[in-house]
Amino acid sequence: MSVSEKNSPQFRLMMLVIMVFIAGFVQGMLLPLLAILLEQAGYSSAMNGVNAVALYIGVLIASPFIENPVRKYGYKPVISVGLITVVITLLILPLWQSFWLWFVLRLIIGIADNMVHFATQVWITSTSSKEVRGRNIAIYGLSFSAGFAGGPLMTNLLAIDERLPFVLAALFCAVMWLLLLKLKNEWPDNTVDTIQHSGTLGRYALVIKYGWFAFLPPLAFGFMEATIHGSYPIYALRTGIDIEWLSLILPAFVIGGVITQIPLGVLSDKVGRRKVLLVLSTIGAFIFLTIPMYEEQMWLLVTGFLVAGGLLGSFYSLGLMYLADLIPRQLLPTGNVLIAISFSIGSMLGPLTGGILIDSIGAGSIYYAIAGLLFLLMIAGVLFRPKQTSDLA
Repeated sequence: MSVSEKNSPQFRLMMLVIMVFIAGFVQGMLLPLLAILLEQAGYSSAMNGVNAVALYIGVLIASPFIENPVRKYGYKPVISVGLITVVITLLILPLWQSFWLWFVLRLIIGIADNMVHFATQVWITSTSSKEVRGRNIAIYGLSFSAGFAGGPLMTNLLAIDERLPFVLAALFCAVMWLLLLKLKNEWPDNTVDTIQHSGTLGRYALVIKYGWFAFLPPLAFGFMEATIHGSYPIYALRTGIDIEWLSLILPAFVIGGVITQIPLGVLSDKVGRRKVLLVLSTIGAFIFLTIPMYEEQMWLLVTGFLVAGGLLGSFYSLGLMYLADLIPRQLLPTGNVLIAISFSIGSMLGPLTGGILIDSIGAGSIYYAIAGLLFLLMIAGVLFRPKQTSDLA
């Protein structure tokens, strides 16, 4: 492969997509893997949940500080540092089984994973034309979801050796780092203008002013994903759903999102992101409101989660696409920071809200919480009016 081919848009997109697959794979592996090991070590489910939140805390800690390094050094060095940090952390994890050490290491992985996510997101959104932006970001979202869905399979390797999943995941990341070296470094649009002179807080204010609605779908997706994977298992066991069925219900939501990522991205390119989000929110809310009616019919329940995942599993990438449509190219790094923060807030609110509602309401509580959030999203979308940014571009 020639240098020009290695630096071509197609090769770059392929490399970035594979990188985010690995990032999703690591996240998807660590959640069940460490939960099982902590459970076997005798920690309570509450303490197990506290440990899991560390990753999202890491994402929140890193988000405000990633933009400036990307603007100064470019995408490639930030991704490189993130991948190397993940490799080192994964190799340290199995050496000592300590609750608080694992909490800190998870937090570090959250920071490093966010570096990879942020830089790849901005790189793709900044270099994709509006005509294919939806398709490219949908491919990005599909890759992360596929990695996240495949990660839990590594738990099967625990029967061979507890260290094996960590070592293999670290090896994958190391290979990706070597492949990253083939890419030519690039920088975001750092044109000196009103945007650059406004300062960090000023850029945040501009992005929120022109694109506030685009942050709600990622927040909703984080809420749904964390609630379904964190609180729903507790709800299911309390309502008599067998673990065997639960093992089908949870992947159904993820698989639905994987199937529809690219079709919905392409559709939003043609008819508009806002219209697609409004329709999906409305139908999704209706599905979750009606699930209690057939909750005892297991195959219908699995089908309901599959369809809901197909409708709502693209909310993160659709929000990212819409934000890229709403703000100037120079503000995309800032916008991606706020997208990551929104997702993390939703991910932290999900299990907290779910746990409270399970104890206070019981039957149907999880479904009503998600449906209520989707209705609020729909109302916000109806009220949102895009503003002209020609004066800023």
